[in-house]
Formats: sequence, structure tokens, C-alpha cells
Amino acid sequence: MKILFAVSEVAPFSKTGGLADVAAALPRALAAMGHDVRIVTPHYREFSGSGERVASLRVDSPFGPVGVNVVRVRLPGSSIPVYAVEDDRGWFNRDGLYQVKGRDFDDNLDRFAFFSRAVLELPDALGWMPDIMHCHDWQTALVPVYLKTHGRMNGAHASRPRTVLTIHNLGYQGVFPGERFPATGLGWESFTPDGLEFYGLVNLLKGGLLAADVLTTVSPTYAREIQTEPYGHGLHGVLAARRSDLIGIINGIDIVEWDAARDPVLAAPFSASALDGKAACRDDLLRRLGLAPGPAPVLAMVTRLAYQKGVDLLVELLPELVTLDLRVVILGTGERAYEAALREWSAKAPDRLAAVLRFDDALAHQVLAGADLFLMPSRYEPCGLSQMYAMRYGAVPVCHETGGLADTVVDFRPRSTHEGRATGFLFRPCDADGLIRALQLALAVHRDRTAWRQLITAGMRTDFGWERSAADYVRVYRRALGRDRARHLTPPS
Repeated sequence: MKILFAVSEVAPFSKTGGLADVAAALPRALAAMGHDVRIVTPHYREFSGSGERVASLRVDSPFGPVGVNVVRVRLPGSSIPVYAVEDDRGWFNRDGLYQVKGRDFDDNLDRFAFFSRAVLELPDALGWMPDIMHCHDWQTALVPVYLKTHGRMNGAHASRPRTVLTIHNLGYQGVFPGERFPATGLGWESFTPDGLEFYGLVNLLKGGLLAADVLTTVSPTYAREIQTEPYGHGLHGVLAARRSDLIGIINGIDIVEWDAARDPVLAAPFSASALDGKAACRDDLLRRLGLAPGPAPVLAMVTRLAYQKGVDLLVELLPELVTLDLRVVILGTGERAYEAALREWSAKAPDRLAAVLRFDDALAHQVLAGADLFLMPSRYEPCGLSQMYAMRYGAVPVCHETGGLADTVVDFRPRSTHEGRATGFLFRPCDADGLIRALQLALAVHRDRTAWRQLITAGMRTDFGWERSAADYVRVYRRALGRDRARHLTPPS
């Protein structure tokens, strides 16, 4: 099968979050299964890696034809081509991918409508036509829209690729003022409640949700949640109408990078069958952060400091947590109010609470290796990777029961515990009372060394690799290839 990934970021060339990791890991897994996988992405100023120019194009835009150079590099650790789109208007030659200093670029609609057009021009230029175009989030949601509204690719092919659109986080939809709609290049007949119109605004993701042959999101529970008003961000009706085409597939993680038995930044290696090194990692973490030594369990949180992540619940509980026989470690950056509260409490209790307010990848590995408990009280979490990293490193997660957290953490209950399947603690509702009850239960279980070791080893032995997820995506692609090609976003004239 020939698969083209159209994605706005891909590690290690460009990255703002987990999307970039998925855009690198899933193609590797698919290629290992024998599929011909290629990736197309913008050539940002921060794009790391040099390559060869393989094509020059002219791509339509509201400003007239725009010149494009396509540079090919290889995805590290593979032979997968990554095609980086350079434009002569400089839309991507700027600091930041989508924003700078917390402010979205005013011309993001122009930028990503243009990129989506370039994606459609690329196969002809390469002489390589994909069976599947796998698009990701709002930045490439116009690709299936253009294919549906025009019915065929560049007017030159009797058939078009099928499209799969993956929702990584429904909270980001690509919403713009209604008067900017002409920048899409679509006719006004597509700016209706049955198209891209959204309460008078342009909603790129909505268009993609209506147009793509098959929709996926990053966990089965999140797929169900986003069809409801509390989680649907205004698109729950659209998603519910397409429920038969919406499939939740858990993301995998890089089990080579996240391997406590071989991680070079850890004080000592350890594994599910040889846990002794974890105690050395714990002692090293306490020394590194200036926390009081001793047998008290370590509670860690590695996160973006944001309301969605439930950081306010942690801040609310800090007065109680610092009185417990507990060491608390927080690593991350985010909203200023949360950073200020964490600085204040780490100054009040420096031997019990360490707040490291920066991004530090090596320290993230060391925190998880040294932690006994990992806190993830997200209000919603489409998939989540950190809970899987934590389990790989023997840190038992305490999570709000939502999205991918509910799908990857097996709650500590009598039956799951008896069967040896329990890997953590889930709580609901998502409030401070629910969180403290879950923590109190976790601390009580921690005192039972046999039960705690069983929790750790069950988590460390869980298979979070990409192979299973990749096989699920192959089934999705085959389903897309079997779809009726006659369905259009709007009837052709």
C-alpha cells in the first residue's frame, strides 16, 4: 500500500508536541510492515536537516501562483522520504510553527490552505500516486475537502487517493473569521452549515470531518467522548453523525527511547524482572533536586502547566500534600499563575517539593525513573503519552478516568488486582476530592510491598509499542479503500 502522510510537524525536523512524534513513529512502523510510506510537511525556519531538491512547483493561492521547492530528506533510522515544502512567499520561513510569543499567526488560514494545495500537487511532481492520504488535525483538513469538492486529483487521474483524517486534539480546529473564507479557494457553496461554516466562522477541521473517507482519533474512549457536548468543542453533532466512520486507535510510544534497562541518562538500569536499579534512580533524583532523603514515596508530574492538565487541582492540594510523608516533583512550563504558585510552595517546603519550571528531556527520564507515583489529572486527554512513559519506568500512574488514560491504565480494583492486570489508579469526577481519594488509596497500597511490586511490573510489561496500532491503521486504510468514491462535500455542478 502507498501511503502519504500530510502533517504540519514531524520529529526531529519540527516539533511543538506529540503530533510530531506520532508523525515519525507511525510511518516507521508501517514501513516495517512493508508499506511504501512517505511524508510531506512544511519547511519551517527551524527545520533541521538538509536534503536534495526533487521538485519545483507552481501552486495556486489567493495571491496568485506561488513557487514551491520540494526538498527531500530521510526520516532518521529509516529510508522513509520526508518532502519539505518551501514556498517563495516565506509563509513558513519564520520563527515558530503556528504562533510566536503565544499569539497565533494572523495568516494561518493562508499558510495551511496553501500547504494543503501543495500536498495535492506533490504526487504528480513525484510521479508517485498514493493509495491513501493520511491527514492530521486542522492544518491538513482541507486536503480531503479539496479532493471531495473537485472529485479527482488535479483533473488528471480517473481516481483519487482515499483520505483518512486523524484528530489528535479536538480542542484545536483551525477557526477563522467568515470573511476570510475565499482564502480556501473554495466556492461559497461550501460555506454552509453542511460545509465549513461554523456559527459564521470558517472551521477547517469541520470541513475535513465531513469530507474524509474515514476518521480516526487517538483512543477509543476519546472517540466516544467527542461525540458528546462536554468534550465535543461544538463539533459533537458532526462527529455523532459520522460515528460509523470514527475509529479510536491508541498511540504507541518509542519503546527503544523509553527503556529503563538501556537509558543512558539514568543513575542505574532496571527492568520488570530486576527492579533494584529503580531505588538508585530514586535516590539520585532526590539528591539532584535537593529533596530530603528517606523512604517516603515520590510523586511526580511532568506536564504542560495548563488548566486542561488539571494543574489547578494539584495547586489546590499542595497545602495538604506538603504535610504528608511524600516528596513531590513537578517538571514543566506553562501558565504564569501555576508557575508562580509552584515557586511559592517549593520555597515554603524545599525539602518536600521541587518545581523545575523548564523543558528538560533528560530530566524527564530521570524523574519518571525515580518516581513511585505519576500524577495525570487531565480534564480531558485524547491519548496521553506520559502515563505510558511512566509505566515503562515503574512509576504507577494516578489519573483522571478520561480518554486515553482510561484506555491505557488498568484501575486498581479487586478483579484486576487478583488477575495481576492492575497498573494504576483512576478517579472521577475530575476534582480535588476525587484526586485526593485516589492518592490516599495509592499511598495505602504503596505500603504493601508485594502489591506495589505487582503494580509496577504489570505496567512495565504492558506492550505500548507501535506495531499493534500500526496494524489497526492498516485496517483503517483498507476500509477507506473500500469506500464509495461518489460522496462529495457539496454536489458537483
